[in-house]
Amino acid sequence: QVQLVESGGGSVQAGGSLRLSCAASRYTYTRDYMAWFRQAPGKEREGVAAIKTGGGTTYYHDSVKGRFTISLDSAKNTVYLQMNSLQPEDTAMYYCAARPTWYTNRGPLSDYPYWGQGTQVTVSS
Repeated sequence: QVQLVESGGGSVQAGGSLRLSCAASRYTYTRDYMAWFRQAPGKEREGVAAIKTGGGTTYYHDSVKGRFTISLDSAKNTVYLQMNSLQPEDTAMYYCAARPTWYTNRGPLSDYPYWGQGTQVTVSS
């Protein structure tokens, strides 16, 4: 079982930036992919960004391309989400997620078995 702990959420004005962090446990076989999801009130949870830990290939939801960057520090077992040019529609609870390669054939922005507790991001206009 992998444990994921998010941090870095908060409140910011439109146009501002935040960086989220996700510290993962040392069981690397469970996290071939790591991702960030978000869920706004009344909406379904959606995949925002993902990274393949072996090789570093990244994937982004169209709504955040060019604004958000996912990255991995393997030495620290930590995944980051740098969020720039934040907009009110980015307001949501953000969750870190991890999955092994064998878990699913679905794309990297969906279907993860391991989740963190979430961190709130609020963007005011």
